[in-house]
Amino acid sequence: MRLLLISNSTNAGEQYLAYAMPQIGAFLKGVKRVVFIPYAGVRFSYDAYQEKVAKRFTEAGIAVDSVHQTQEPKGMLAEAEAIVIGGGNTWRLLQQMQENDLIGVIREKVLNGTPYVGWSAGSNVSCPTISTTNDMPVVAPRSFEALNLVPFQINPHYLDANPAGHAGETREERIIEYIELNRDRTVVGLREGTMLQVEGEQMELIGKRPARLFRYGKEAWEVQPGAFQC
Repeated sequence: MRLLLISNSTNAGEQYLAYAMPQIGAFLKGVKRVVFIPYAGVRFSYDAYQEKVAKRFTEAGIAVDSVHQTQEPKGMLAEAEAIVIGGGNTWRLLQQMQENDLIGVIREKVLNGTPYVGWSAGSNVSCPTISTTNDMPVVAPRSFEALNLVPFQINPHYLDANPAGHAGETREERIIEYIELNRDRTVVGLREGTMLQVEGEQMELIGKRPARLFRYGKEAWEVQPGAFQC
């Protein structure tokens, strides 16, 4: 199984996917076309989303087809050289994946070796559930269950900050609530500018910042970039 799970598409002050494209290009070396799933997009059309991603992927010599452009998305995915799922609203993404009956075909393809790239919401849906997304539930999927490609939960865009004057829970406190009620799950707080790459049984944290891990009964801890175990 080959996965590239990216926290965020864009770092502050940078162009879209600029920091991630060198790693995406290396990860997809030899791939000529990918199948893109744009369903997380809410404030813009799927056509616009596909065009935005295609413009960036062209720099790596990779063409982008989108499932919204066909009446047979399952067939398109079954033939995919690689699968790419973009960010946006995770609830909307999962709802549309379920409505179009794509969960099974994606999972089967990826478990059989088709490369998978996701960022933000696209990383969320690689997990057993979407329960650790940051997004508001603007729609209701049939269930929270997602692709279950990795045995842990990801919280993309993980933040340590607690802004002055903010009286609500921090991101860490919200995740601790989750593991209090889901004691068998580990959560990876994936900070912006970082990504997890999975190659078979090997995982690597890529970027300049550590990830923060949460597990019931343990103090949260930091894992530095490099070989990664969860």
